[in-house]
Amino acid sequence: MSIFRLLLTRILQGVLLILAVVVFDFLLIHLAPGDPAQMLAGQLGGATAEILAQIRKEYGLDQSVSMQLWTYIRHVATGDLGTSYYYNLPVLSLILQRLPATLLLVVTAQLSAIVAGTFLGAVAAKRPNAWFSHLVDVTALIGYATPVFWLGIMLLILFAYLWPVFPVSGMETVGFSGDALARTLNLLHHLVLPAFTLAFIYLAQYSRLASTNMQNVLRADYIRFARAKGLPERTVTYKHALRNAALPVVTIAGLQFGSILAGAVLVETVFDWPGMGQLTYDSILRRDYPLLIGILLMSAVVVVVVNILTDLSYRIIDPRLRRSP
Repeated sequence: MSIFRLLLTRILQGVLLILAVVVFDFLLIHLAPGDPAQMLAGQLGGATAEILAQIRKEYGLDQSVSMQLWTYIRHVATGDLGTSYYYNLPVLSLILQRLPATLLLVVTAQLSAIVAGTFLGAVAAKRPNAWFSHLVDVTALIGYATPVFWLGIMLLILFAYLWPVFPVSGMETVGFSGDALARTLNLLHHLVLPAFTLAFIYLAQYSRLASTNMQNVLRADYIRFARAKGLPERTVTYKHALRNAALPVVTIAGLQFGSILAGAVLVETVFDWPGMGQLTYDSILRRDYPLLIGILLMSAVVVVVVNILTDLSYRIIDPRLRRSP
């Protein structure tokens, strides 16, 4: 299958999946207990029957769930995700304000985990009985067992309180001013702790997966043949073996992007990172249905796009797939 046909197929599948996500999330949220009209009326200082009826009519909450769903799908098809009940602003604008911060955190954590985990796993696989290989295994077990919010709190206590070398919260220092380079360095300084917190668990998984696959690949016949030809060991390990051992890591990384995006909600809450995580948490507490559904929809779009890019990356890593029909 050509890359163009693959891309077209994945896009069509992604559109159907996003539509299913919209329907499922809409029904699930509207069937959950809680009344947004009550929340809005409480903010206005009263909850009389007249005020509740007026609010429900204004926001379309007096209609049946099926009618609300059909209206919402029609609006989404035109790019309108509705208006936030709490902020009284377009949902899309609220999400786009927070999305870059979340993507910066998630992409940094994911790429760091993939690169560092694959490298550590490849090095450990060369000597599976050495102390470094055992250290990678122990680190993987710790990563599996560590809750992300607990790790974030421990890092805050250690590196922001006991040994204050990193900032406590936010993306930049309050009142900070400087040129582009100074602002970038200030941003990276704030990014270290939340990105490491989110990356550590997945780094442990990728390192263990890369180590296991690398050991299997190094025993393959074509690796023995490459060594018999007299190729340098570095070339055999990092050019021939690593590319094949990295395929399962790329697969798992693409599948787990939704999980790491969900984990960002907890990390952003711990570090007060101004992304979609804090916005999601607030929208749940406030029963802000349009904002919550919009966030879930945008998250689904991001996950679908990442999985499409993962499929395309297979063609880059493994030349055999580019020649497949």
